[in-house]
Amino acid sequence: MNIRPAGAADLPPFFVYLDDHLRDNGRDGAPLFQPLSRAQSQLPPGLKVAFIEGLAIPVGEPGWRRLWLAVDSRGSIAGHIDLRARPEPLARHRAMLGMGVHRAYRRRGLGAQLVDTAIDWARSQDGLKWIDLEVLSENRPAVALYLRSGFAMTARIEDMLEIDGVSQDLSYMTRALG
Repeated sequence: MNIRPAGAADLPPFFVYLDDHLRDNGRDGAPLFQPLSRAQSQLPPGLKVAFIEGLAIPVGEPGWRRLWLAVDSRGSIAGHIDLRARPEPLARHRAMLGMGVHRAYRRRGLGAQLVDTAIDWARSQDGLKWIDLEVLSENRPAVALYLRSGFAMTARIEDMLEIDGVSQDLSYMTRALG
């Protein structure tokens, strides 16, 4: 598996991959991995714009985003991870993490490789000191992955979201880069 930084030319196939990925959200008894209704199986348009514009913004500036793709031997996207600016103006020393792994590659260690890639890159950036993330608490495989990768649980908010009429707890996690 090749994990590499993504550029603007990678975004159209990445968006197709993400739409397919979102169709798995909470399907067939699996936990929700995105805070979206099971009926919403397409990437929101605003998020597409955030990726397109964010890749061109320098790290440390509002709206920056970096994306890595795991690509299999056929050239298909097997997973992704992204780091992005926090929305708070005085949190430029922190990044938010998002990731996903294609259904055919889950439970094979690819998630840990993607997290390691993002952490290694973040450590090389002047000014970044922390990586934060939010995860649906019922997504125990993701929570366990992040804990193994050195993230600490900072909060779990009960009944934070209501998705498809069901209460969902949201966990906040963070990892120091030093």
